[in-house]
Amino acid sequence: MFSKLGEELRFFRSQPLGMRMLLLTNLMYGLVVPIIELFIGAYIMRNSGDLSLVVIFQLALYTGIPITFGINGWLLNHVPIARLYSFGMMLSGISMTAMMSLPELDTTGVFFAGLIMGLSYGFFWANRDFLALNTTNDQNRNYYYGIETFFYTTTGIVVPLMAGAFIATTEKGVWLDGNVNLAYYTLTAAVFALSIMASMLVHRGEFKNPARAPFVFFKFDKLWNRMLGLAALKGVAQGYIVTAPTMLILTHIGKEGSLGLIQGVAAAVSAVLLYILGRMTAPQHRLRIYLIACSLFVLGALANAGLYSATGVLIFMVCLLFARPLLDIAYFPTQLKVIDAVAEKEGRNEFAYIFNHEFGLYAGRLFGCGLFILLARCVSDYAALRYALLVISVVHFFGWFMMKRIIGIMDNNKHLS
Repeated sequence: MFSKLGEELRFFRSQPLGMRMLLLTNLMYGLVVPIIELFIGAYIMRNSGDLSLVVIFQLALYTGIPITFGINGWLLNHVPIARLYSFGMMLSGISMTAMMSLPELDTTGVFFAGLIMGLSYGFFWANRDFLALNTTNDQNRNYYYGIETFFYTTTGIVVPLMAGAFIATTEKGVWLDGNVNLAYYTLTAAVFALSIMASMLVHRGEFKNPARAPFVFFKFDKLWNRMLGLAALKGVAQGYIVTAPTMLILTHIGKEGSLGLIQGVAAAVSAVLLYILGRMTAPQHRLRIYLIACSLFVLGALANAGLYSATGVLIFMVCLLFARPLLDIAYFPTQLKVIDAVAEKEGRNEFAYIFNHEFGLYAGRLFGCGLFILLARCVSDYAALRYALLVISVVHFFGWFMMKRIIGIMDNNKHLS
C-alpha cells in the first residue's frame, strides 16, 4: 500500500511546477468552498426562513462573476495574476462578513452580499481557468481535474463534518454560550485564515500573465458557439444544485449537524473512485463520463420529486455527490481543448474565450435560479423544492448531445473548416 502511495506521489512530483502549485493552492482554498456552499445557505434559512433568499444570494453571486471576469481581463494588463487570484480568495471572507453584519436579512442586503461573493468567485475562477489552461495539456488534464476533484471531494468530507458538528454542539450550549450565529462568525474567521494561507502559496507558482491583447469579441467560430451552448446547459444545473442540498436537507432531515454528516459520508464514498478516474481515464472517455454524470443527476431528481421525503433527499445527495465531480472531470478538459483549437484558429488571446464562456454559464444560471424564485414566490416553496430540480435535470441532460457533437468535431478536425 505504501509503495503504491509512493508511486502516486512520484507521479505527482513529475508534473510541471506550475501545475503542482496550482493544485496545492486549490486544495487549500478547497477547505473554504464547502463552508460557502453549504453553510451560507443554512445561515440565511436560519435567520430569515425565506427559501427564495437563498437562491437570490446565489443569483447575485452568479451576476457578479461575469462582471468580474471583465474587470479581471483589464487588470491583468497591470497587476500580476497571482495577486488577482489571491484577492479573489480573500473576498470570500469579506462577503461572509458583510452577510453576517446585516441587522436583518432582506432581499437587498442578501443580494449585495451575494454580489461581493460573485466578485470573489470571478477573480478566483477567471485566473484559475487561465492558469489551468497554461499549466496543463490535453494529455494530463484528466489527471489534473481528477486530482483537483479528489482534493475537493476530500475537503468535502472533512469540512462539512467538522463545521456541522461545531454548529450543532454550539446550539446545544457546549461552547460559545449556545450562540449559533457566533459559531458562524467563527467559521468566517476560519475562511479568512485559510484564504490568507492559500494566497501565500499561490505566489510560489511563478505564474505569468497572459499577453496583452483584446479579449472582448462578439463573433466566434461555430465550434465555440456550440461550446457556449454546452456552457449554458451546464449553468442551468449550477443555478440550483449548489443551494438545493442545503434547502432539502434542512427541510426534510435536520439542522446543520445532519447537513455536514450527510455531505461528509456521501463524499467519502466518491473520493477514491474520482481519483482513480482522473488517473486512469484518457480524453476518449470524457463523453461516457459525462453521460453517466447527467444520468445520475436525473435519477437523483426523480427520486426527490417522486418521494419528496428524507429518503428521496438521501438518494438525491448520493447521486449529486457523484454527478458533480464527474461532470467537472469531463467538462473542463473538453472546454480547454476547444479553447486551444479556436484560439489557434482565430489568433486570439485564450482569456477572450475564458471571459466569453462565463456569459454562456450565466445565461443558464439565470434560467435555473429564475425558475426556482418564480416557483417559490408565485406558487410555493413546496413546488420549487420538489419539481424545479426535475425540470432542470432534464434540460441539463441535453448537454450530453451537445458535448457529443463538440467532441465529434474535434476528433474529426472539422473545427479547421
